[in-house]
Amino acid sequence: MAQQVTQRKQQELQQQYENYKNGLQQIASKIGDVETEAEEHRLVLETLEPLPADRKCFRMINGVLVERTVKDVVPALQTNSEGLKKVLEELMKQYRSKQVEMETWKKKNNIQVVSQ
Repeated sequence: MAQQVTQRKQQELQQQYENYKNGLQQIASKIGDVETEAEEHRLVLETLEPLPADRKCFRMINGVLVERTVKDVVPALQTNSEGLKKVLEELMKQYRSKQVEMETWKKKNNIQVVSQ
């Protein structure tokens, strides 16, 4: 009977560990996606910077390519870029807090990872 209890406890701890690991992986994946998008915004802004404000350019909005001028597109891109930076900061905070939470849980339950 005691062996079943410890085996069940071990399975529960293993499941919790997997949940923590999966949560961290999901957040890391989101961070990667947002970083990629932020980098794309930065590159486009750098490309548009030296161009005249009245020059024609195209922007994809919800899958539709629309014609605009540089002066119309740059402010929207800057706003989006700033928003992405804020989202990235928030995701990094979430990742760090989840990591600290996992480390605390590992210490509390005396978990030692054999291979990561």
